[in-house]
Amino acid sequence: MEQSDPAIVAIERAMVAIRRSQTRRALNRIAARSGGPAVDPTLFGVLDAVEAHAGDATVTDIATTLGVDQPRASRLVARAVAEDLLERHADQNDARRVLLHLTPRAHTVLDQAHANRQAVFATATAAWPERDRDEFARLLTAFVADYQSLTPP
Repeated sequence: MEQSDPAIVAIERAMVAIRRSQTRRALNRIAARSGGPAVDPTLFGVLDAVEAHAGDATVTDIATTLGVDQPRASRLVARAVAEDLLERHADQNDARRVLLHLTPRAHTVLDQAHANRQAVFATATAAWPERDRDEFARLLTAFVADYQSLTPP
């Protein structure tokens, strides 16, 4: 195997470590420490996807965002509806479409999840100078945007 640029090797290793640290078990431990509402971590992805679509997502949007097939997205949405995290509403412009909206409970869950994640990131970077945190945020945001442009939905 050809030796890669050391920076690229370091990025690849860091991304693998991040992926491993974002397991359901790890996320559950963080949530449990906060005393926030108990929600199956599988549904957090659905809530994040609806939130990213400004609260007006479709099942197709969820499937695309999560990288799952339509039946899997439908099952996840049905679970979120059953757990009072999502509501379904007819699209006023197209009666054939159903829009998904976050419930008040979902907003509470997401607010707590954002607070938990941000607290972990703040702790992880607490010893960093502010300019380093700002630069990391800028570079990571740019990396994610560029990476997403390379990966098909």
